Amino acid sequence: MISALVINLDHSFERLEFQRKQLIHLQIPMQRLSAVNSSDILGEQYEQLANGWERKLRPAEVACFLSHKAAWRYVLNTDKPWLILEDDALLSRKTADILAALIPLANEVDYVNLETRHRRKWISKKAFNLIDGYELRRLYQDRTGAAAYVLFPSGARKLLNRAEYSAPALADAFLCRSYDLNARQVYPAAAIQLDQCINYGLEHTESFVSTITPENNLKPHANDIYSNVCFKYRRLAAQIRMGWRQLSVLRCAQRMLVPIIKSDFEE
Repeated sequence: MISALVINLDHSFERLEFQRKQLIHLQIPMQRLSAVNSSDILGEQYEQLANGWERKLRPAEVACFLSHKAAWRYVLNTDKPWLILEDDALLSRKTADILAALIPLANEVDYVNLETRHRRKWISKKAFNLIDGYELRRLYQDRTGAAAYVLFPSGARKLLNRAEYSAPALADAFLCRSYDLNARQVYPAAAIQLDQCINYGLEHTESFVSTITPENNLKPHANDIYSNVCFKYRRLAAQIRMGWRQLSVLRCAQRMLVPIIKSDFEE
């Protein structure tokens, strides 16, 4: 069985309890990974880490990236695949069966995304049957989502190598633009974040305030004009790279929404 590695802040007791109950119900073993707290990233360290992406990152966004990076290191050190979960991920009741079906693919795949987030993805036209009702498709380009993914040691090594020369970014953006990953998408998706329940017609009693995006959603400003120009240049370069990626996979891929099987998520 592939176990779950749950990224959880030390003070987020309710989120941890939600995951414990869910994973016990699904019979998926669980290990907690203490998340990096934004309050520990202050002053000069924050400035060193926050200014290398397409805009200045919030402290919580830097902390989220560092938490995922710690999870990648954990996967590499343990030398086995893990289901990496943010602590507000809601899983399909078929998740344990999906994880079992992924084990034989360890030599073929680096990364498998279980999540959908109501945004279109570029995925292969061809599909591989995973379990009854669920397929596995090649994932060529994603846009958002780092709440539930299986990472194999080979993928962890690639992500950590990239992190050596790339600045911190939004965790999901870093994953989505790591085109060297041999990536797959579970189709239909086997995970959503709780804040997406409304988009998929699901009613769920659990609801948590975001630990990444504050309620006012204010983004920090660039330190100076030069930094602002650098942000714009990186955004443009990223868009060009994404466009080239899409052109390169047109013959074998399609851009589409990844649905869920609603009944597999209902309580």
